[in-house]
Amino acid sequence: MVRISRYPDGRGLFKTLSTAWKIVFVWALVSAISGVGLVFADEKSVSEEILDILKNRGQITEQEYQDLQQKAAAEKKGKETDFRVYWKNGLRMHTMDKQVNMRIGGRIEADWAAYDPDEALENDFQAPDIEGFGTEFRRARLFVSGSLYDAVEFKAQYDFAGGDADFYDVWIGLKHIPVVGTVKVGHIKEPFSLEAQTSDKYILFTERSLPYLFAPGYNMGIMFSNTALDDHLTWRAGIFEETDTFGDSFNDFSDYDVTARVTYLPWYVDDGSRLLHLGLSYSSRFRSEGNTTVRYSTRPETHITDARLVDTGAIPADGVNLINPEISMVQGPFSVQGEYAHAFVDSNAADDPEFSGYYIQAGWFLTGEHRNYNRKNGYYAMVKPIENFHPAQGKWGGWEIALRYSSLDLNDKNISGGEEDNVTIGLNWYLNPNVRFMLNYVYADLEDRAGVADGSVNIYQGRFQIEF
Repeated sequence: MVRISRYPDGRGLFKTLSTAWKIVFVWALVSAISGVGLVFADEKSVSEEILDILKNRGQITEQEYQDLQQKAAAEKKGKETDFRVYWKNGLRMHTMDKQVNMRIGGRIEADWAAYDPDEALENDFQAPDIEGFGTEFRRARLFVSGSLYDAVEFKAQYDFAGGDADFYDVWIGLKHIPVVGTVKVGHIKEPFSLEAQTSDKYILFTERSLPYLFAPGYNMGIMFSNTALDDHLTWRAGIFEETDTFGDSFNDFSDYDVTARVTYLPWYVDDGSRLLHLGLSYSSRFRSEGNTTVRYSTRPETHITDARLVDTGAIPADGVNLINPEISMVQGPFSVQGEYAHAFVDSNAADDPEFSGYYIQAGWFLTGEHRNYNRKNGYYAMVKPIENFHPAQGKWGGWEIALRYSSLDLNDKNISGGEEDNVTIGLNWYLNPNVRFMLNYVYADLEDRAGVADGSVNIYQGRFQIEF
């Protein structure tokens, strides 16, 4: 069975490598790459070429030439094998000739939440309970990424939240390929939806909206991507095999996806402080009815509780087609964003049901910042406060308020997974580009789910987030 669900129940086993061995592997990789500068030892430096000219003109003796050549070679060797290490919103390094570039970093997201359901939901969701308090490390990730000789790039990222080490972006890429642009092979997030492509570090709320349920996650595959029209147009497309969190899969039936996304900026001025973004995503999920099922279920824009207010149950399916138009605008400190997702399920057993969802959200920076947009990838990036938090200097960072309405309909034909409508209010405090505090209130309302009473729940949650 293939379960399509945001926030899956289990993280999987650690398999054959312990956490310690993964850390040793990353350290060994860093150490190995740091010696590549020796490859260029045969190339002459400018100093060596000048010495050759002086010798040919008879302006230095043979002995002087040999002595100076030795000094120039030693100086060149030192420069080629040295790394420059510096901080630029994260720890970065590169060889002096910039043929090898690396970044080492990660993130920590520590969450807490309190749940207050009405009597109807409290009675129907006793196991797991939806009433109470909780805490968790939502994400605890480490990564190493970089480029080798300009044309090759890589990334290896692991998430240790939950007690194991799942893969989140483990791939190798080839750049500067004519027409195609960049090719990535590995465990990659499928290109679908603005909200899904924007990192959780930069979304407006602690959790993504209800329609994120439909967005494909990380799978093994090959993806092609490029930009055009001076980076106003981006496209990504790939073929992926449904896998577990370690990139493993083996079966004798259809279980692969074809997913693509295109974005366009008809309006982009003042370095992105004013822009209009349009996008469209499509995914065809090839399955084998009789061997596979699909299931749509999700938590109510929270994660600590395991209660899923809406749930279709397992549906035998021969495939699913997903379509997702998107629009977003930034006008200085104000931003607005919306998406609509529709799932066409090819299922003889369930009479081909269709499910859908949408959201609209808005944010306002009280301190004058604006959302930053990554033109090469077609999604939002790091926010940089006008003033970093420093109370001794009377500086308090950046402050943002946000509001979202989202809706999900999982009822069609003989499937009664329920209808849910959520309202979320958020407050974000950006102490500096790398640290953020978040507070969210979510009101979730459930209707028309088979076997579950209509009801609602109030959710109060917060997050401390640091990126390094």
